[in-house]
Amino acid sequence: MIDNHIPVHYSNRSRRLVDRLTARAIGACGIGVLLVMMLLFVWLLWVVMPLFATPSMQPGTIQPALSAQPAVALGVNGRWGWRIDAQGAGRFFPLSGAQPEPALKLAQGPLVSATSADNSSVLLLQPNGNFRLVQPDFSAPDKPPRWTFPLGDGFITGVNGQLTQAALAAVAGNSWLAALSDGRHIRLLRLQVGRPVLSDTLASGPVDHLLLSPNGRLLFASGGGQLRVWRIEDEQITLRDTLPLPHPPRQMALLSGGRSLLIADESGISQWFDIADEKGVHLHRIRDFAGARAQALLITEPQRRVFATLSAAGEMQFYASKRDGAFYRKSIGKDARAASFAPQGDGLLIERRDGWQYWRVDNPWPDISLRSLWQKVWYENYPQPDWVWQSTAVEEPFQAKFSLVPMVAGTLKAAALAMLFATPMAIAAAIYTAWFMSPALRRWIKPAIEMMGALPSVVVGLFASLWLAPHIASMLSGVLLLPFALGATLLLCGPLLRRLPPRWRRLATPGGEIWLLIPLLLLVSLLCLWLAPLADRLLWGAPLADRLPGGYEQRNLLIAAAAMGFALVPLIFTLAEDAIFSVPGALGQGSLALGATAWQTLSRVILPSAASGIFAAVMIGFGRAVGETMIVLMATGNTPLTEGGLFHGVRTLSANIAVEMPEAAAGSAHYRILFLSALVLLIFTLALNTLAEVVRQRLRRRYGQYEGQG
Repeated sequence: MIDNHIPVHYSNRSRRLVDRLTARAIGACGIGVLLVMMLLFVWLLWVVMPLFATPSMQPGTIQPALSAQPAVALGVNGRWGWRIDAQGAGRFFPLSGAQPEPALKLAQGPLVSATSADNSSVLLLQPNGNFRLVQPDFSAPDKPPRWTFPLGDGFITGVNGQLTQAALAAVAGNSWLAALSDGRHIRLLRLQVGRPVLSDTLASGPVDHLLLSPNGRLLFASGGGQLRVWRIEDEQITLRDTLPLPHPPRQMALLSGGRSLLIADESGISQWFDIADEKGVHLHRIRDFAGARAQALLITEPQRRVFATLSAAGEMQFYASKRDGAFYRKSIGKDARAASFAPQGDGLLIERRDGWQYWRVDNPWPDISLRSLWQKVWYENYPQPDWVWQSTAVEEPFQAKFSLVPMVAGTLKAAALAMLFATPMAIAAAIYTAWFMSPALRRWIKPAIEMMGALPSVVVGLFASLWLAPHIASMLSGVLLLPFALGATLLLCGPLLRRLPPRWRRLATPGGEIWLLIPLLLLVSLLCLWLAPLADRLLWGAPLADRLPGGYEQRNLLIAAAAMGFALVPLIFTLAEDAIFSVPGALGQGSLALGATAWQTLSRVILPSAASGIFAAVMIGFGRAVGETMIVLMATGNTPLTEGGLFHGVRTLSANIAVEMPEAAAGSAHYRILFLSALVLLIFTLALNTLAEVVRQRLRRRYGQYEGQG
């Protein structure tokens, strides 16, 4: 007897050692992946968290009073402060507390003064009607600042009457517009270097407060229970609005840019700005700031839509135009007589009777809050509250709008529609390939579909934007009809197959039906894409895209969904086909042996066993769709809209990051909000994958008995 047994020598000890090392290596790699994810999460949080940090104020040393007279004009520029008192004495003083510059007599008091919005010019009016325009000049960094007189060293005469109110706007580099009032009339002065003073007189009624917009286009006056607004255009002055006021204003101020008017009265502080409607552009009361009250001082920042109130008791409250109420409070001392913000809002100069004090303010992003990022905000000149993303604009001054809702909505819409396009096609192809197709044909078809996944997404996006988009626009009616036509064709193929001649039915052998289906589906597609647009033009005279009531954008959600769905099909198909093909063959063979049909075996045995794998394939595809960048970047038009439909553009979180990150200044609010977008995308992906894994495990436990029988 011949012994054919070949002895195999192995060491159980060495095998156990290899198993332990392999298990530890796999575990270490898994822990490493988790650590990388945690580090990425922590890094994103580290960049984002300063957006929501609480502001702070650091007091400087209290310095002795510069004059017994109260200040009528006060400002800050760099390391210097400046003031003009009620008797016309102007003085510069270092904010470090060093010796101040000697005072210069700029005018003879008592004075009525007006300061331009950027604190660059001050108009001083004397009781006799003479006036002078002065400017603090900080152009020489190595020398102390000085006073300049752009209209000349002398006083300008010609203003009659006892003036009580004044307003000033620096219209251009060498021209200004001044509004003066004696309590009943308003006189406009056009001041320009080297030219005589031009004036216009307005009959306005009682005037208690007077303001000019920074560009000199709007004049606001309150008095007699009314708010009046004049439109100033070259030589034409028009009374545009006359609005009743429930309470007489105690204070009025313009936010940076001059588009928002603040009115403080006994009911609180309200914000007003222009809104265009069918009757034209008119001023409207937009909001009342929660908890805000008229206080001793109302101070606005020169370059941001931020203002503060300071009570006689010394409580300071900060407000921003995008927030409903105060976002910061601090007690800074009693009896403040005047205050002025630094140009960048990073400092606050406070003057009291007994001295002055400079406070350093840390408030870099006052407009950013969870509400402004996720809820509707009523922006200046918008007809209603809305979700808006607009990080930059050509116009000045510009208020950045950072709502993440349009990008989140665009991400979900694009991903959901792409999955609606890709999932049925990919899973149906996987079912047919794994269960019905002949093995010989499967060896060719499966690698061919998987090779589709090797196409770079930028190539797919380029193809969609340059070729697919214009063709779909010209054949839109046929494209919309195509899914119904293909579905009807597939449903009719079963009954029609039995009526074919025997020689044709031989081609439809089990697993070879595709040779009949593919030419038929291609023929139906060509007819649908050719006949439907042709009939559309003959009946209506124009393609469907030109007749849509909501308009049609050539790069839109439909284009992005079709292109992204094409890119998702190979991924979902491969994973789903592997899950179906991996079901033990004994399960299907046993079901067929018991008399079940192929469809009954598929629906009741094979698919439940592969359900966890198919679900995982769908979720992985959805995660890929959420994070897709280049296709949606090139095929959607990048329009950050929330309410846009199928034929309008969208913008996704990933595309927004790719587009705007190169232009965002490092450390700016724009930069950090883009990182917040990445954090939202990461959290959404992690939550989605976690949910998918939980569902997959439940499906696996539910249908585990099938695998156990295998």
